[in-house]
Amino acid sequence: MAPYQRIVEEIRGRIASGALRPGDRVPSARQITQEWGVAIATATKVLATLRAEGLARPVVGVGTVVGPAPVVGAASPQATVGRRGPDVELSRERVVRAAVAIADAEGIAAVTMRRLAAELDVGVMSLYRHVPGKDELVMAMADSVFGEQLPPDPPPDGWRAQLETIARMQWAMGRAHPWIPSVMSLTRPLLAPNGMAQTEWVMRSVHDLGFDLETSLNVAVVLAGFVLGVGASVQSEADAQQETGLTSDEWMVSQEDVFQSIMSTGRYPLLGGIAAQADFDLDLDVVFELGLQLILDGLAHMIESR
Repeated sequence: MAPYQRIVEEIRGRIASGALRPGDRVPSARQITQEWGVAIATATKVLATLRAEGLARPVVGVGTVVGPAPVVGAASPQATVGRRGPDVELSRERVVRAAVAIADAEGIAAVTMRRLAAELDVGVMSLYRHVPGKDELVMAMADSVFGEQLPPDPPPDGWRAQLETIARMQWAMGRAHPWIPSVMSLTRPLLAPNGMAQTEWVMRSVHDLGFDLETSLNVAVVLAGFVLGVGASVQSEADAQQETGLTSDEWMVSQEDVFQSIMSTGRYPLLGGIAAQADFDLDLDVVFELGLQLILDGLAHMIESR
């Protein structure tokens, strides 16, 4: 039995016994090299085999986790997106919903009118009765996504709780729909009513503190820009995994020789120190929470200074 097959069998056994349950992280490529004493190529082959067997799946920002138990006879999401039944009429809502599903699964670049027509089993020209073009479709997609969760009414007490609420809503939206940051612009904002409602909500929270309208808008832009900036890494990681077949952890291990060569210069002792921590992973949720508190602390300082 080849070394990678032996390791796959051991991990498979852990999954079968319940030691590793759906959603648990399986050993990373680095952990496999350390635990079984094999090369990175072997470790990568182990994870690829587990994914091919449906026992594991990559999760952006987390790593490779145990996949859910298969449901016999269940159709894949791609097989069911936009499937047209005999009594289902084409509508703008249905077109937008199908486009969002494609973007969630494959990124915004995969959303074309031809692809969308194929998913909905309709002619391309029939789509234009509901959306005039790609720009209008993206606008409708964004507005639909922003409308999935509206700011609470009445808002929570206190400006800080209000801004934490809206920022975490937007972060959760970006996690569920990682293509959103790529279609948003701070200088040419999408005129999506549901998105504008969130901007208005932030501005109201700040304006009620006594700040002028310009400052209120700038704070809303700073907050949205931060969420979108960190959120952009979610989609870029998904794209990189699709192109290379490697999770972020596997990619980092594959760069080990280059990294160690740079570290040997002694110029980056702090980076070397964090890299030496075997259990360290850059967690975007942690980065988001830290950044949010730093921004709100800065606003608190502005309020106190006034």
